[in-house]
Amino acid sequence: MLTSCLWVAAGGGLGAIARYLLSPWNRGKFLPWGTLAANLSGSFLLGWISAAGWGPHALLFTGTGFMGAYTTFSTLHWESWQMVQEQGISRAVIYLGTTYTLGILGAFAGTVVGAGVS
Repeated sequence: MLTSCLWVAAGGGLGAIARYLLSPWNRGKFLPWGTLAANLSGSFLLGWISAAGWGPHALLFTGTGFMGAYTTFSTLHWESWQMVQEQGISRAVIYLGTTYTLGILGAFAGTVVGAGVS
């Protein structure tokens, strides 16, 4: 159990740093591009990782740790609520629709790529 927690913590630390490095992109006028980039690339990578047949420690490090800290479900919804309040509902619908549609397609594509790798 302790070893598993250490794998998650190590991956989570790196994922948080990677997410932080994308934060300057959130200053875009139309959409928060940094959050969108993190969530879409994270969807693809998690699909790939889950289908590639990686070992349990690699899954804990990358899937649970890194991707858990890197992707930003709570930020997505907070930013969407801010859009509704400041710019109206249409921008938030575009943002949420883009994130969920492309995120699901990215996870599917990652699964296809990951299955081909193993």
